[in-house]
Amino acid sequence: MNRHYIIAALMGLSLSLTAQADEAQSDPGFWSNIKTDWLGLAPGAKPFYFRAGYTLLAPDSSSTEVVLSDVGGIAELAISNGPIAGSGAAVEETDFPSVIVGWQLPWGNGQWAVETILALPLTVEFTTTGTLKDESIAPFALGNIPTGVPALGEEFGEAKALPPVVTLVYRFLPGSSIRPYVGGGVAMLFAYDAEVTNPVLTAVSTPELEIDPAVGYAVQGGVEFRFWKDWWINADLKFIGGLETTATVKDIWVETPGLPTYEVARVGNATMDVTVDPWVYHIGVGFNF
Repeated sequence: MNRHYIIAALMGLSLSLTAQADEAQSDPGFWSNIKTDWLGLAPGAKPFYFRAGYTLLAPDSSSTEVVLSDVGGIAELAISNGPIAGSGAAVEETDFPSVIVGWQLPWGNGQWAVETILALPLTVEFTTTGTLKDESIAPFALGNIPTGVPALGEEFGEAKALPPVVTLVYRFLPGSSIRPYVGGGVAMLFAYDAEVTNPVLTAVSTPELEIDPAVGYAVQGGVEFRFWKDWWINADLKFIGGLETTATVKDIWVETPGLPTYEVARVGNATMDVTVDPWVYHIGVGFNF
């Protein structure tokens, strides 16, 4: 989907929520019931907030060496089960429209809140590193017969990802128009529709890519500035650690142009443990209601 349409939709949602908040404020019975009876807040309190903006996710990623398994047939003349020395993979950075929504808890003078960041599913790209990028995974058969299998290059694959994050936030200077804050919480990573896109690995068949879910922690800091009534601008930084997942590529075949008698070879399966650990930068604008 075009990013301009997404941003326009977020702006429209923001205006819609503003209108709903104004309408709700005009109905004292509605807000009295929600804020005083349900949440225990004083009349006139605005416990919810909304910040629409843009986010950059910059992974500090690394991986173990790629481990081959189930190598068979002609491929056994060139490679064997086990790790590929010096190989690895990484996760590319991505940016996307996003929304921070939160609820100020009914204690602590409004300084405590629970919030999350919401976005449409992201497309995350994976790249190869080290020898997996620059060298053939099976350069020679029987030690000296060139196979013609090229190096993979940088491109590896991609997946759709949902990275939910929930944090407990503490705001300093609650009565000020400039409010710094800190927080911490839980982060998760769910990947789906994963696919290998590397042209060397997809020339013969389409290997299956699986990425396990991961759970980690999040720490954050930021500042927000009130520029008009209940409208705020915020800048937020999160570090998400402990996101370690296992990626598995199943049933890999490659062309062997140097071995015309066989033409193709089954490499088998490849597994690697990937650490993502992203920095998440967000800037947004929104309101309390």
